[in-house]
Amino acid sequence: MALLEIRNLAVDFEMKKTTIHAVRNVSLTLQKGETHCVVGESGCGKSVSSFAIMNLIEQNGKITNGEIIFDGRDLRKIGENEFRKIRGKEISMIFQDPMNSLNPVYRCGDQIAETLTNHTEISKKDALAEAARVLDLVKVPLVQKRLMQYPHELSGGLRQRIMIAAAIICKPKLLIADEPTTALDVTVQKEILNLLADLQKEMGMAILFITHDLGIVRKIADKISVLYAGEVVESATSDALFTSPKHPYTQGLLNAIPKIDKISEKLKPIKGDLPDPSKEIFSCAFEPRCPKSSEICKTQKPPTNEINGHKFMCFQEK
Repeated sequence: MALLEIRNLAVDFEMKKTTIHAVRNVSLTLQKGETHCVVGESGCGKSVSSFAIMNLIEQNGKITNGEIIFDGRDLRKIGENEFRKIRGKEISMIFQDPMNSLNPVYRCGDQIAETLTNHTEISKKDALAEAARVLDLVKVPLVQKRLMQYPHELSGGLRQRIMIAAAIICKPKLLIADEPTTALDVTVQKEILNLLADLQKEMGMAILFITHDLGIVRKIADKISVLYAGEVVESATSDALFTSPKHPYTQGLLNAIPKIDKISEKLKPIKGDLPDPSKEIFSCAFEPRCPKSSEICKTQKPPTNEINGHKFMCFQEK
């Protein structure tokens, strides 16, 4: 049985004069101990999908369709009180910007320990001792000093490690990482990615990794889902997607990656913009930007093709 299975997820946001269809039809499966990367450009629905799993959609947002099955339970049928027992304990999340995610008026040690005290009968003293152990596990130097510091006193890399420590202290089955290295320099990015890989091996947790950086994806992913305009347009193992991408959008993303051995070559950006999220889409969402589009793409929704587990939505690529 899969650890996480999302089926036909749709999320809308009600604005003053319109409805934004942020996620239209997302389906993906995550196995125990697996790293599944969700990729796509800004606005495609990556982060909203992860917030839906955590039941953290903003007040003007609503899940309008779909199922979120975690460890055999449909999370959409669980009340908020029951969800609090799962969030932070069985499913944890690392957010994109630790400076905005950590509470600026609480010491780092207290914030890490709070996750543990919320889900167990452990004392505050023992929780702080466990927080120190976990900080050492995520390779934070001068642990006792860091426990007493506030987030603004730390570097971006250390703040991210504090976030990771808080996320893993209850040994979750699933860790959702929403662009966890975006605000970090390249050296620190590598350290954080290596840290997550080491923690995954040690704890056996699954990771749902949200990113727009395909360079990162190739290094860490077991499986990849490519989102476009709120839909999964291609899903495959990492090797299959990088060696034989099927969807024109995926091909465009890969062609836009700078290549060290071909520095003189110009990058090939994907022309155009994402479709208006307030409008329904009854044809291929990528058609206006697609170099391979034909008349059928303008009038019909493409089918989902599958070849040896490699899924893709396209009329042209078969």
